Amino acid sequence: MRAVGAERGQLVEEYGPAWSPGPFERGTDGPHVVLAGVDGSPSASRAGAYAAGLARRQRSRLVLVYVLAPTAWTGMASGYLAAAQEQAYEATIDEMRGPIRNLADEARLPITFIVRRGDAFTELRRAAVELHADLVVVGASESRGHRIVGSVANRLVRSGLWPVTVVP
Repeated sequence: MRAVGAERGQLVEEYGPAWSPGPFERGTDGPHVVLAGVDGSPSASRAGAYAAGLARRQRSRLVLVYVLAPTAWTGMASGYLAAAQEQAYEATIDEMRGPIRNLADEARLPITFIVRRGDAFTELRRAAVELHADLVVVGASESRGHRIVGSVANRLVRSGLWPVTVVP
C-alpha cells in the first residue's frame, strides 16, 4: 500500500503494481480509468467486482471511491458522539482495505482507494472528472425511497459525462 495524499479531507491509497498504459495495440481502445463507487452494500460490492474484472481484462487502472456521507446528526453531535461516529467510519474503511489489498495482489491490478466526505453524487462526479474516468460503475440502489427522489446511479446517468454501468 502506498498512501498517496490527502487533500480536502480525503484519503488516497494505492495497492498493487503501479499503473502505466500498455503499448498501443489495434482494437484495445477500452477504458484506461475505471471508477467504481463502493459503500459496503451487497450491490456496491458486486459493482466493485464487476469494475475489477473489467479493469483487469482491459489492463486499466481501477479507482474505488468510498464517500462518507454526513448524517442528519453530524452538525448536532457532541464531542463524544462525533468521536464514536468517526470510529465507526474508520472501522468501515479498515474492513474495506483487506479485500482491496487481496484483490490487488491476486489479480496484479493497480487499485487506487479514495475516501471522501460529502454527498455521494457530488464526490463521485468530482473524482471522475479529476481522474479523467472513462467509465463509472455503481451499484443499483436498494432503497425504495430513491424511486421517488432519485438515486446516485440515476443522477450519474443523467449527468451524461461518462458511460455509467449500474450493477444490480
